[in-house]
Amino acid sequence: MEPSNIKIEALPRDKWKGAPIPLVTRSDSFYDLEISPLTEAGCTVALVRKPAEREIVHTPEEFDFPDRLYQDHREKAEAYGVVGLDGALRACVEVCPEEWSNRLVVTELWVSEELRRQGLGRRLMDKAKEIARAQKRRAVILETQSCNTDAIGFYLHEGFDLIGFDTCSHTNFDIARREVKLVLGHFFDRGKGDNEC
Repeated sequence: MEPSNIKIEALPRDKWKGAPIPLVTRSDSFYDLEISPLTEAGCTVALVRKPAEREIVHTPEEFDFPDRLYQDHREKAEAYGVVGLDGALRACVEVCPEEWSNRLVVTELWVSEELRRQGLGRRLMDKAKEIARAQKRRAVILETQSCNTDAIGFYLHEGFDLIGFDTCSHTNFDIARREVKLVLGHFFDRGKGDNEC
């Protein structure tokens, strides 16, 4: 596909529910999470980017619940993407409102290897931000892993900030496995002094 011919279209739930997302991540570095013990005086937390001894690779086959569009617990999800002439999914973004916090969650973001580095990831993220603005959401949030340094770099470039982490989301040894869940957020109207949550 030529970049000028790449069209992002709605992916209707009735057609795309359950469609697998063949997300493979590869990285030659990771963010090591260093946390001192929490005391009454506080603690320190640092994320330090380090080179990996060998390439870190994660594939859908590793997980009991591989990524799929329109999973049952995402009742209000919307998905958009690029479909090839053969009818196969080539890229997608899925978003779902988190009503209680008035945030929009990017639940899936994937671009096939053949379409990367053509600005499509940015266009898909722009779609998520557009939806968030239209729904008057206060933020767009997403999660990634500390070993997915390319994705982290992309999200930082797209205006996201680190807003949290979970050191035992996948296993009790996520720090040692270099796969800590990082939560990032892009805020609308941040810094205007309002205290809304």
